Amino acid sequence: MRKIVFVPALCLLLAACTTQQKVVQVQSQVQPEAPQELSLKRKVAIARFSNETQYAKGIFYDKENDPISKQAMDILSTKLAASQKFILLERDGMDKILEEIELAGNNNYQQVGADYLILGSVTEFGRKNVGDVNAFSRSKTQTVQAGVSIRLVDVSTGQIIYSEEAKGQAETSNTTVMGLGERTDYDATLSDKAISAAISQLTENIINNCMNRPWKSYFLSHDENGIFISGGTSQNIQIGDTFDVVEKGKEVKNPQTGMMMELPGKTVGKVRITFCGGDSPESEFSMVEFSQGSIDPDQLNNYYIKEIK
Repeated sequence: MRKIVFVPALCLLLAACTTQQKVVQVQSQVQPEAPQELSLKRKVAIARFSNETQYAKGIFYDKENDPISKQAMDILSTKLAASQKFILLERDGMDKILEEIELAGNNNYQQVGADYLILGSVTEFGRKNVGDVNAFSRSKTQTVQAGVSIRLVDVSTGQIIYSEEAKGQAETSNTTVMGLGERTDYDATLSDKAISAAISQLTENIINNCMNRPWKSYFLSHDENGIFISGGTSQNIQIGDTFDVVEKGKEVKNPQTGMMMELPGKTVGKVRITFCGGDSPESEFSMVEFSQGSIDPDQLNNYYIKEIK
């Protein structure tokens, strides 16, 4: 009879000694992926991501090879690419790209300007361990907190159109009873999860701020061979799409800010896409025809093509 009572009690004790590990991400607003909506892609570049904290900055610290800032840049790039709403342009490793182009003797390389620049920094980063020791049990919790700040700049004006800071947290914990159970060692992956949790909040806002502004394109040529504009299939332009043609407004200096600004332009016509060509985002073009209005072929720089909202 004693054996029958002892065996279940032993099973309950062993179950209590099992290591319990969990990872929690707070302040993250990641939603399940929805079907991708077709939209015109904007050109975006991450100009700089820095580490403004004092974490891991010893006597041999190398600012150019800071692991936290590079990690944050990689996470943000991956999340923006996964949205399939942008043409991402490389800026951080541009010197390496130019070296390879020179070695390959490629004379056809074209530098492409971005519509929006992202400036970011890790503003907070810290790790703490909390333990709790009782008569029969011992628990330990590792927690990492990270804060990330982002600025989104409209290249055409130099104006900051979005700025925000977000924080993320990740933790793991374990419990042992009467010395039984696995003890958790230093968990380096928590740093990744905390930074990712903070950046996840900002990604959706970056997407919304870029996509809420009208997509623009420009005339390349207007002669007997046809009318051509920049942009093609990589930006989700399709045959049959219609866009407004806008004559640029007058440029004036704003006395309040001291900055040059462009007054609202006037819509002078509409064009329809009839053909898309080119084999890369840098060389893509589209052929159009006017469905309404017209422009002066000798003053192409005075006009731009705008997405109809």
